[in-house]
Amino acid sequence: MLHRALTWIGALASMALLAGSSFAQEANGQAATVIHAGRLLADPATGRVLNEQSILVGADGRVLEIAPGYVTPAGARVIDERNRFVLPGLIDSHVHLTSELGPNQLLDEVQLTVSDQALRGAENARKTLMAGFTTVADLGASNDAIFALRRAIAESRVPGPRIIAAGSAVTPDGGHGDANGFAPDIINVLRSVSACSGPDACMRATRRQIQAGADIIKITSSGGVLSNTAAGVSQQLTDEELTAIVRAAHMMGRRVTAHAHGTDGINAALRAGVDSIEHGTYLDRESIRLLRQGDRYLVPTMMAGWWVGQLAERGGVLTPAQADKARRVGPDLVRMVRMARAAGVRIAFGTDTGVSPHGMNAREFQLLVDAGYTPLQTIQMATVNAADHLQLGAVAGRIATGYSADIIAVDGDPLADVATLMNVRFVMARGVAQKNE
Repeated sequence: MLHRALTWIGALASMALLAGSSFAQEANGQAATVIHAGRLLADPATGRVLNEQSILVGADGRVLEIAPGYVTPAGARVIDERNRFVLPGLIDSHVHLTSELGPNQLLDEVQLTVSDQALRGAENARKTLMAGFTTVADLGASNDAIFALRRAIAESRVPGPRIIAAGSAVTPDGGHGDANGFAPDIINVLRSVSACSGPDACMRATRRQIQAGADIIKITSSGGVLSNTAAGVSQQLTDEELTAIVRAAHMMGRRVTAHAHGTDGINAALRAGVDSIEHGTYLDRESIRLLRQGDRYLVPTMMAGWWVGQLAERGGVLTPAQADKARRVGPDLVRMVRMARAAGVRIAFGTDTGVSPHGMNAREFQLLVDAGYTPLQTIQMATVNAADHLQLGAVAGRIATGYSADIIAVDGDPLADVATLMNVRFVMARGVAQKNE
């Protein structure tokens, strides 16, 4: 009886303290929502967890206030997550929503229209959102398809995560990101709109991507595992081309992220001034020195290496050129991540999903833990780090007053067992509850 009385006194005290606050005032308006969180990751940067918290979400989709106790202001819709662990919506810094690697990959390139790609992207965006990822960076897709999908989600016409979109990657003629493995007349049709040779042409391609709507510039500094050509994974854009691309992008307010596997491709891109490295498979001490200069991030995409390694052994999906590279790159990615961890390189969470099936993004957390990181460190990569990397540090990555109400909940404790993030039970994106099991 005493315990029950103290509980009621505590609740009444919380309500009294809030009576004149914006929390109560906003709830008396229309469409306010309150989430009762059993445990709340209040600050991903420090790992601070609070028990029994109430999160008030306004009609504009932003967090209005966080208060202790389970408070239910008059007129508020209540979402009960008292038995769950609540944390910020996750951020995947490297996806490809409009495609997915499979046995029909080559046919898809010549059979699917841009409209087909956009509709498949909508399906994959929903899967990604249901997996708890409320923001993604799409780093390589048809301009028309991904920019249309970005707009449709922003206008709440289809469900999906907030999209930071690169559109077509700026790539060397015939390199990773351009059409390969087809008859010459087909290649002429499928060529990337952003393929270029020479500094002037690459500067022009960069500017045109920004003109088309790119939020971020993706470049292919080196060869890639899944380009259907036996061209290796070393540097493909020249030093002069890289410098021209970065200069053009930065002059127009865009960050540049570089797909790079080979050491020469990584270091040339970093010397040219890119802001982040995707994959980074064969980084060395010089790569680490350069990565630690300025506001730079490594996005390791361990999922991609893990998945293509399995496909190479399974057969039926990868071409011989792809399978040969996949067998080598996957294990080398793991060694690289351990090296980066020991050196204190800043990492933003990214999976390269689209190589792996959409909706499996959270498997990356376990791969990072297996490489030596703590669960909290991996969650930081997918919240505060990724938000900073994508220039969303004042919008996403935290549950705090004024931030977008991107909120998820899981059963169990992801700080003890990161695998719980592979089964997200509640998802709110930009203030709208999209899933609550």
